[in-house]
Amino acid sequence: MKNICIIVLTSLFTYTAGISQSKVMTPEQLIELNRVSAIGLDKDGEQVLFRTSSYNVKTNERSTQTYAVPVNGGAVKSIDEIGDLVPDKNVSPDGKWKLVAKEVKIQKVSGMDHYDDVPQSNVHIYNELNYRHWDTWEDGSYSHLFIQSTTDTEDQGIDLMEGKPFDCPQKPFGGDEDYIWSPDAKKVLYVTKKLAGTDYAVSTNTDIYEYNVDTKQTTNLTENNKGYDTHPVYSSQGILAWLQMKRDGYESDKNDIVVRLPQGDVNLTARWDGTVYGFIWSEDESKIYFNAPVGGTVHAFEIELPKNTKSMPQPKQISEGAFDVNGIIAQHKNQLIVYRRDMNHATEIYTLDIRSGKMKQLSHANDEIYKDIKMSTIEKRIVKTTDGQNMPTWVIYPPDFDPEKKYPTLLYCQGGPQGALSQFYSFRWNFQLMAANGYIIVAPNRRGMPGYGVEWNEQISKDYGGQNMKDYLSAIDDVAKEAYVDKDRMGCIGASYGGYSVFYLASRHEGRFKSFISHDGIFNWRSMYGTTEELFFVNWDLGGAYWDKENKAAQKSYSDFNPINFVDQWDTPILIIQGGKDYRVPIGQGLEAFQAAQLKGIKSRLLYFPEENHWVLSAQNSLVWQREFYKWLEETVKEAN
Repeated sequence: MKNICIIVLTSLFTYTAGISQSKVMTPEQLIELNRVSAIGLDKDGEQVLFRTSSYNVKTNERSTQTYAVPVNGGAVKSIDEIGDLVPDKNVSPDGKWKLVAKEVKIQKVSGMDHYDDVPQSNVHIYNELNYRHWDTWEDGSYSHLFIQSTTDTEDQGIDLMEGKPFDCPQKPFGGDEDYIWSPDAKKVLYVTKKLAGTDYAVSTNTDIYEYNVDTKQTTNLTENNKGYDTHPVYSSQGILAWLQMKRDGYESDKNDIVVRLPQGDVNLTARWDGTVYGFIWSEDESKIYFNAPVGGTVHAFEIELPKNTKSMPQPKQISEGAFDVNGIIAQHKNQLIVYRRDMNHATEIYTLDIRSGKMKQLSHANDEIYKDIKMSTIEKRIVKTTDGQNMPTWVIYPPDFDPEKKYPTLLYCQGGPQGALSQFYSFRWNFQLMAANGYIIVAPNRRGMPGYGVEWNEQISKDYGGQNMKDYLSAIDDVAKEAYVDKDRMGCIGASYGGYSVFYLASRHEGRFKSFISHDGIFNWRSMYGTTEELFFVNWDLGGAYWDKENKAAQKSYSDFNPINFVDQWDTPILIIQGGKDYRVPIGQGLEAFQAAQLKGIKSRLLYFPEENHWVLSAQNSLVWQREFYKWLEETVKEAN
C-alpha cells in the first residue's frame, strides 16, 4: 500500500513541478501529447508530410503544426504552408475542376422556416425519424458535393445531389475519402445513403455513385449490394476497388475488398476469415495492401489480384508484433508508410519493409515526453473460457511491477461491442496511465471482437448478456489467481457497450468487485430503443423492437439482458459518467442509472458533461474526467477493506 501511494503522489507532484521531472504518465501529459496525422507523400515521393495537433490544458485550445521528413529517415523540418507540395485529391487530374462539399438547406425544420413572423421562436418540427444524429439536431441542411471550376472564382458549381435530403460526406464521421476523381478526370465517384427519415435510421445501405462529367448522368455502381459500400479507390490506371459489407442493418459485418475487373466484380477477401479496416493499391497495381485486426493487434497484409476467379489468393501478413499498424498511408518502392502505436506509445509514422517486415520510425512527436516516463509491462495471456475456448487477454502491469507485492486490479470492458481490443492508445481509457496510478488492468478479447474470425466476432449479436459476460469473468478470475492480485481491491470499468457491461455485471459479479465505473453505458434497453438515433444498431444486435412480442430474440434481450431489470441486486459503489450531447446512448441512460443507485442508498456519483457527446473532447473536461476517475478509484478500490 505504501508503494502504491508513492506512485499517486509522484503523479500529483509532477503537475506542479513540470513535465520533465515525471517518471510515470500523468493526466496532464496524456492530454498534452501530440496527435500525429499524415498528409501524404510529396509530389516527388521522397518526403512524408504530416501534422501534429496538441491541446493546451491551461487555455483549453488546440494547436497544429506541419512537418516533413524524408522517407528514408532523417531530420524533421517544420513547414509553414503545404502549398502545392502534396497533390490535392479533390482537384481533377486535368486541373480543370475541384470537388467541394457544402451544406445545403433542403427541408423546413425550425419555427422560422415555417412561419416568417416568429423570428424569436425556438422550435423544431419533425415528421419522421433521423431528427438528430450523434451530437447534432437536424436543421434541414445536408452536406452536398459540388463540382466547381478551378479558374472561374464566380462558379457556384454543379450540385451532384441537387434538392435531395442525402449527405456526402456521410454523417457523422465521413470525410473527403467519400469522393474521388477517376484518373481520366471524366468521372466523380461519391458515397451516400440515398434514404431519408425513418428509412435512413434503420438502414446501413450506402452506395457508390458515378457521375459522368460529360453526360451529367449518375449511375449506382453498387446497387445490388444492400449493406455498406465505402472507400472507393482507383488505381493509377483506373481499376476501381472499394470496401463492402453485405448485410443491411449490420454495421459490424465482415468488411471485404471488392475489385472491379474486366471479368466482373471480385471479392478479394471473401474466403479469408477476417475483416478489413483500410487499404491502398500497390504501385504496380498487382496487389492491394490493407490493415486488419488479428489476435489482439492490427497488422498490415497484402493480397494479390487473382489471375482468374477459380484461383483466389489468400492474404499474406507483412507486419508482426505487439503493436498496431493502425493505418497504411502510402507505398514508397519496397516500403509502406504506416501508422504504428502500442499501449505505451501514441501513434507515430513508420516505414514498413514489405519483404522483411522491419520497421523504422519516421516521426518522433512525443519522444521528449516518453524518454522520462517509465513504461508498463504488457502481457498477452491465454484464458480458458467456460465453453472451452482460448481467449487472448491483455494484462497491463504498473511500472516497476514487483510480483511480491499485491496490486489493486481493474477489469476493462471494451465498447463497440464489436471493436477490436488491440494495442490501441486511448486519450481517455489509457492503460499506461491506469498502470502508472498503481493498477493492474485485465483487458479480455471477449466474444464479439474482430481478429479471431467471423464466428467469434458475430457471436455477441442478440446475446449481449450471454457468453461474452462469462468471458469477462473468466478473464478476471484467471488473473486473480495470481498472488500479486489483491482480490479485495478489484474494480470494473468501461464505456459505451463497456458501460453497459458494467451496469449488467453490477447485478451478477458475486462480490468480485469493490467498485464500478460506467461511461455512456446502456442501462435500459426500452428507453434506449426509444431515443437512440441509428436504429439499425439496436435492431440487429437486440433482434428488434421491444413491442414485438412474437420475436423471441428481442424479448430475451429486453428481459434477460436488460440491466434495469436487475437493479434490485446492485450493492456496490458506482460512478456514472454521461455526455449531454450523446444521442447514440442518450442522457436518460446515465440519469436513470444514477437515480436508481441513489434511491437504493448505494454510494454513487454522477459526472455529467453537458457539452460533450459520446466522447470527451475538451482538454479541460478531459482533465476533470481523469481526476474524477482516479479519485473515485482511490475512494472505492484502493481504500477498500
